[in-house]
Amino acid sequence: MTNELNVVSNEEIKNLIYTIRGKQVMLDSDVARLYNCETKYVNRVVKRNIERFPEEFCFQLTEKEYEFLRCQFVTLKNGRGQHRKYMPYVFTEYGITMLASLLTSRIAINVSIKIINTFIEMRNFISSNGHVFERLANMEYKMLEYDKKFDILFDELQKNKKFEQKIFFEGQIYDAYSLIIDIIKSAKKKILIIDNYIDDSILKMLSKKEKSVEVVLLTSNKTNISKLDIQKFNKQYPVLKMSTSNKFHDRFIIIDNKELYHCGASIKDLGKKCFGINKIEDKCIIEKIINI
Repeated sequence: MTNELNVVSNEEIKNLIYTIRGKQVMLDSDVARLYNCETKYVNRVVKRNIERFPEEFCFQLTEKEYEFLRCQFVTLKNGRGQHRKYMPYVFTEYGITMLASLLTSRIAINVSIKIINTFIEMRNFISSNGHVFERLANMEYKMLEYDKKFDILFDELQKNKKFEQKIFFEGQIYDAYSLIIDIIKSAKKKILIIDNYIDDSILKMLSKKEKSVEVVLLTSNKTNISKLDIQKFNKQYPVLKMSTSNKFHDRFIIIDNKELYHCGASIKDLGKKCFGINKIEDKCIIEKIINI
């Protein structure tokens, strides 16, 4: 007669033990397979004897925990528990022991002994190599810190990257709009847009700004942006102000009273003909334009 203890190897059992909520556990479907019975039968036994299965023995996974397992382990992706109606239960070594005492079949008892021995073996391994896992955890933490610092440094480099003159040809509408939106997003306090032919398309672009940034539109009295447009915009993306002026011919964007961009075309006509966008570095010019 075949010895049921040889049906499953220690290595296979180790591959079925996961760490969830700081506990080493096995999925109900894996336990049922090792016990040579259906998962619903195992769970039915638990529900009928629920007082014997406190959380230290058995608990049900959340959707997030189950999805994490499915993403982490290929075996779960390839069929095990993939189409379950309910979230699976998991058993600690104490739950395995209790379950074996309730099932009472020979294979359940024999396999349970093997499972418990594997739990103990893994726990002893973790305990005796605790300093190694601690060092690995510390290394992982340091790597995360380095990643964060790198991201900050990269962002700063991007912010300080010298703006080059951009030339757009007819049809490059998306590229031109993307650049203007990037300029708008860079503002921290204030945006001044000077454009005699501006229309309500600028409002969609300005919706990408940071919430606390104030916007001033300086345009001619021929603009088709109405007071109602401004009121509606301000209800969701305050604060936007609009004034009229006949002192400008060209188009300018001033960011935080520090950065000045000269646009060779009206913002509403971006990409319709060849034009350029230049950054003017002379701070004195910014002051003169603001004070006109």
